[in-house]
Amino acid sequence: MKRIFSGVQPTGNLHLGNYLGAIKNFVALQDDYDCIYCVVDMHAITLWQDPGALRANTREVAAAYLAAGVDPKRCIVFNQSQVPAHAQLAWIFNCVARLGWLNRMTQFKDKAGKNREKASVGLYAYPNLMAADILAYKATHVPVGQDQKQHLELARDIAQKFNNDYETELFPILEPLILGPAARVMSLRDGAKKMSKSEASDMSRINMTDGADDIAKKIRKATSDAELLPGPEALDENGAVPEETRQARPEAYNLLGIYAALSDKPLAEAMTEFAGSQFSHFKAVLTDLAVAALGPMGHEMKRLTGDPSSVDAVLRDGAERARAIAEPVLREVYDKVGFLRS
Repeated sequence: MKRIFSGVQPTGNLHLGNYLGAIKNFVALQDDYDCIYCVVDMHAITLWQDPGALRANTREVAAAYLAAGVDPKRCIVFNQSQVPAHAQLAWIFNCVARLGWLNRMTQFKDKAGKNREKASVGLYAYPNLMAADILAYKATHVPVGQDQKQHLELARDIAQKFNNDYETELFPILEPLILGPAARVMSLRDGAKKMSKSEASDMSRINMTDGADDIAKKIRKATSDAELLPGPEALDENGAVPEETRQARPEAYNLLGIYAALSDKPLAEAMTEFAGSQFSHFKAVLTDLAVAALGPMGHEMKRLTGDPSSVDAVLRDGAERARAIAEPVLREVYDKVGFLRS
């Protein structure tokens, strides 16, 4: 069976964008792939984290996986720092990747901003660790958003260069999986901004721990416009919203995308359903759907985060199973590189 690796950073306060952009897909993929799902706590410390908060946030992400429907018996669920092979393979990839490759990574430029000289080396070399995360398990597919696609291409380059340098076919060539009509989930207050935990207003996002009343209130008060909802004729030949069209009515297309993702419908079908409708009618339907889909998940997340020992047990078991896969791969790599092992 083809193998998937993916992960979420434990930065706290998971929201609808995290769920629709990643975690919901994790649940669907476990039926057709051998799935390894990681809480990438080593990536998180590329920016300083409070240690106590990092532990709590790690458990929160694991709880989100479980509450959303990821089955820890069918999948491997663990936190990255419990498997040393990630860091060990990342060092080797630091020696395979070229500076020019990393200099082209736009996400480092965005995160480092004007203080580039003060950014951590870890933030700069983040893509090499990401490559190690994936290739330590010889994963074949990675579900990614558009913002991570460049990093996946770098992982492919690293795998190919390693294979070429050491005359081997040890690592597979990775394939991206870009899934779901709501891969970009935007703020409920401003459809031109990405939904974010850092936005000041809690009304801008639906948190994964929100209850039914909070979910309903946030959707009812979500920013809309005075026009009737657009139909599928607004889509391009690939069934996507052209960027210029989206910019003209960002809130309408954001909410329609959320509805499509929660209802597991193509965007064109969702837009056909509500073409010419008023926002008041559409929001009422979206509210019922979101409460039904997200309310029980939020309740289960709160239960799990209130029982940290059960979450830790899942992570320990997952880490043991992950090490059983990654350690033989690392031994293969060490042999190819020429490291002497007694």
